[in-house]
Amino acid sequence: MSIVVGTNAVRFLRDGAEAFPAMLEAIKGASREVLLEMYWFGADRIGRRFLAALAERARAGVRVALVFDAIGSFETPRSFWAPLVEAGAEVHEFAPLWPLRRRFRASRLPFRDHRKILVVDGAIAFAGGINIGELWAPPTRRRPRSATTPWRSAALRYDHSARPAWRLYAASGGPVGTPEPDPSPVDPLVRVLTNRLEGRANRAIRRAYLAGLRHAHQSVDIASAYFLPGPLFLHALRAAARRGVRVRVLVPQRSDVWIATLAMQSIVGRLLASGVEVYAYTRRVLHSKTAVFDRRFTVIGSHNLDSLSLSFNLECDVVIESADFARVVLSAFEDDLAQSARLDLASWTRRPIWLRALAWTAALFRALL
Repeated sequence: MSIVVGTNAVRFLRDGAEAFPAMLEAIKGASREVLLEMYWFGADRIGRRFLAALAERARAGVRVALVFDAIGSFETPRSFWAPLVEAGAEVHEFAPLWPLRRRFRASRLPFRDHRKILVVDGAIAFAGGINIGELWAPPTRRRPRSATTPWRSAALRYDHSARPAWRLYAASGGPVGTPEPDPSPVDPLVRVLTNRLEGRANRAIRRAYLAGLRHAHQSVDIASAYFLPGPLFLHALRAAARRGVRVRVLVPQRSDVWIATLAMQSIVGRLLASGVEVYAYTRRVLHSKTAVFDRRFTVIGSHNLDSLSLSFNLECDVVIESADFARVVLSAFEDDLAQSARLDLASWTRRPIWLRALAWTAALFRALL
């Protein structure tokens, strides 16, 4: 269900079960342009469905431009894109890894395009933490029992009249597509933030999180796939808890990056000692990146609370000021908490010494995670 926020309509999408059908429907209805920027685009059942939808629009004369990340889509063979290229679409690889590639630049290798953005006709946009691939797919009857359980993640659909600065970037660093400028003012109730724009660093996403923490009076609810924030963020989080704000942080019990799971453990004890409630999601791999402040201000996007997102990755988050939208996101958050284990300080301090030593060692590499 879409919620009207100012001059926009926003809809919370939980997992690929809700996001993929909505995205495919929007692509199918495109009449002018489809811009897709995706970190992970799998050569699997879900990837082929999107590839077919994009190729059909390209053959119909709609401009289709796609940017995929060289590391995120590393397992996707170059031949996979052939039907899309043959249909007339533009396909760009962001920061190629191989020196013989035309757009290879060694200086760009540390920077990855971690965004998950779809923009249709400059009027419908999707953003969040859901990649295009089987890991985010809803279960089906044909899905083998041995298949990996779909990851828990979130996204949003954004129908806007006051257009934000949605842009896609190719490996050359220049824009692949920019919606036509709109003279109407940008609605302050829905803001699109990026940490890199036109090759320059931008800390707008981090500032939004820090502002939410510092100005929160009642509650802070964060779901983070890779919770490895720096000292400034941790100080603001603990300070909020000490002044009486109820702070809840949801992290994965298990992650696809095992060293990140270990490094997160070095932070949990300090949070628990400061009164922060920490929960470990047990049902699936948690891949969400959401935050709600005072049950009114919501941040949702691709930005992880770690050093890679802060300093190297291209990310995109959307900030929505709406109690109604926050209520929908919090409902999903509460469902996740019901499938999580609350961590206890007394039990945490009784962890085996070898496990604490491993967590401490992993934390030394936090800046690289």
